[in-house]
Amino acid sequence: MNLKIKTMNKLFYFLIALILFSCSQKNETLKPDSIYNVDSEWEKQDGSKISLIDFKGKVIVTAMIFTSCKTACPRLTAEMRNISKKVGKVDPDDVQYVLISIDPETDTPEVMKAYLKTNNFDEKEWTFIRSNEENTRELANVMAIKYKEISPIEFSHSNIISVYAKDGTLAFQKEGLDENIEVTANEIKKQIKL
Repeated sequence: MNLKIKTMNKLFYFLIALILFSCSQKNETLKPDSIYNVDSEWEKQDGSKISLIDFKGKVIVTAMIFTSCKTACPRLTAEMRNISKKVGKVDPDDVQYVLISIDPETDTPEVMKAYLKTNNFDEKEWTFIRSNEENTRELANVMAIKYKEISPIEFSHSNIISVYAKDGTLAFQKEGLDENIEVTANEIKKQIKL
């Protein structure tokens, strides 16, 4: 009888702990326009797998590029770098700068990692991801980015830098290649504080 009471007590305390733990978890539903509704798997520069929802709770700044690009992508990447410098040093738990490959066949994890290193991007704040063609197209459509392969090594694409709030909703989008980064940097700072 004593063993039965001890077992019941242990079970009772376990259930109480489980209830308390589950109540402490934020079970927030995603907003319909959250980028985190895109439920696909991506591969990071270190070869690990990630989903977009893994960025939830962080401000994310994105651009879609391909590493073999010799025209717009280097400028887009430079703008991302300049924006991050203007924002200043931040906790990687607050902000992630995410480069998204539109050429996953060429942009292997090794290539993406080398690209980040070549561009002096701190890997804690910077993430480079790729997926398959279908997932990349779906994300591009959600982000209002158009791209088209015009030869085996060249793509035509939108030049857009997007800032997403911590809940994955679009906070700001900058289109075109210009050095007017002040507005984008200010939006990132504003989103960090929210």
